Amino acid sequence: MLPAIALVGRPNVGKSTLFNRLTGTRDALVADFPGLTRDRLHGYCRSDYGSAIVIDTGGLGGAQDEVSQLMARQVELAVDEADVVLFMLEAGAGITAADDEISTLLRRSGKQVLLVINKAEGLPIDATAAEFWELGMGEPQVISAERGDRVRALLQHAFALCPPSGEGPPQVLEGIRIAVVGRPNVGKSTLINRFLGEERLVTQDQAGTTRDSIYIPFESGKHKYVLIDTAGIRRRAKVTETIEKFSVVKSLKAIDEADAVMVLLDAHEGVSEQDVSLIGLVVERGRALTIGINKWDGLTSAQKGRLNSELARRLPFVDFVDQHPISAKHGSNIHDLLNSARRAAACAFVDMSSSRLTEVLADALAAHPPPLVRGRRIKLSYAHQGGRNPPIVVVHGNQTERLPLSYKRYLTNQFRAAFKLRGTPLRLQLVTSQNPYAGKRNKLTPRQERQRSRVRKR
Repeated sequence: MLPAIALVGRPNVGKSTLFNRLTGTRDALVADFPGLTRDRLHGYCRSDYGSAIVIDTGGLGGAQDEVSQLMARQVELAVDEADVVLFMLEAGAGITAADDEISTLLRRSGKQVLLVINKAEGLPIDATAAEFWELGMGEPQVISAERGDRVRALLQHAFALCPPSGEGPPQVLEGIRIAVVGRPNVGKSTLINRFLGEERLVTQDQAGTTRDSIYIPFESGKHKYVLIDTAGIRRRAKVTETIEKFSVVKSLKAIDEADAVMVLLDAHEGVSEQDVSLIGLVVERGRALTIGINKWDGLTSAQKGRLNSELARRLPFVDFVDQHPISAKHGSNIHDLLNSARRAAACAFVDMSSSRLTEVLADALAAHPPPLVRGRRIKLSYAHQGGRNPPIVVVHGNQTERLPLSYKRYLTNQFRAAFKLRGTPLRLQLVTSQNPYAGKRNKLTPRQERQRSRVRKR
């Protein structure tokens, strides 16, 4: 097992900036905005001194509302996981009351603690560290996470306190990547917590609780997954805060990186325009898809009937996608939803032989030939696979650009049924074969040449 290093401190002392510096990524959102990080975020650090898992946490201290209490619980869990805690403070701000409270918490934890003084760009090291000795937590490490000043020396001290690490990188991101997306407050974090069987993510009945995209390794049965919790996606007109705009961008990036996407709907609110747009976006991006209708257990029979009618009316363009009524809070049917996402991801990467595709094409043409165009029948010759995730079927023929949209849908449905492709978009690419004799003069016989010569002489 690799050692774990947790970054702890009050809000806006640079924990996420240091996390990105240590992991060499931009996985943690960073802005001059206190309270940005809420869930704990795991990353992988490799250095000349060893390898470790780095845990970013939300800021402690400040407001005492419900979200802050949940964030504090996440920090406690991160400290429990860690072998070494980097207690971060801000140069120039001195020791605040919140810093005193955090130092007391860390002493009680019994963990190895390294005092880190951040934002010390251009400041003298000894003078900057002097006022922090009174915490009694050892020699302060004065750094600049933003510029990278003395971060290498910090790592050397941190790994000196860590137990020996294993060889090679941890396999924390192996498995089927499943992004859980939806509008704010539909239960995405609650669903992931239910899968994991622990309060891994901050949840609250308040829109915007999740701000970052969190990647969480998870195993169920014989299958490995990476669950991606994302920020709620609202209509662009309603996205006003800069931080929320960053969060939405990271959610869209998570969709592109996923093997399959779970879109959660709120059964009590029905199918909104934003839900339809989000599902359309996932299909347009070519991602495998499954739909979960959350909070289903709170509906009456009449409400369930009306919702089913609304789903059929608003989502006819995803008739190939499975829909599952679930309760993230109580765990009802959530494993059916997970299995559906796994099967959809498998369909997205299916291999289709050219011979079988051409056979399906021939059967479709025999059952329902293409229409006539200007008195001529459109001919489709053969088909082969052109790509995966999503599957692409390339069909060759003549006048393919004149093929009606209704017939394209017919062919798509025939290929989908033949290969049992549920949950994944299927792209149909039509290629018109080139006539090798187009633009070339026909070769004349000797008699025709003599006739043409006589005509020219006249």
